[in-house]
Amino acid sequence: MKSITTADLAAREGVPLIDVRERDEFDAGHVPGAVNIPMSELGGRLAELPSEAFDVICQVGGRSARVVQALEARGYDATNVEGGTGGWIAEGKPIEVPSA
Repeated sequence: MKSITTADLAAREGVPLIDVRERDEFDAGHVPGAVNIPMSELGGRLAELPSEAFDVICQVGGRSARVVQALEARGYDATNVEGGTGGWIAEGKPIEVPSA
């Protein structure tokens, strides 16, 4: 399984980012540009995944690692973000919060 750090993620450009946390977690704050496809809904939303390589993030890296392993088995080019959104925030990186 391919993995990157939050520092690697911050330096990447043009790579789609899928956040697999639940909607309430995502709405509380997420990495700018991330698209929310909750792990609990992923099976029914595979058509929404990018056809090119993409990164997968969750809160700390556990859920995203499981998702990446499952997606790799289906032929997707997915990379896990170690440390997740929690690590991103702890490092003082900016987050987006959807406006209500």
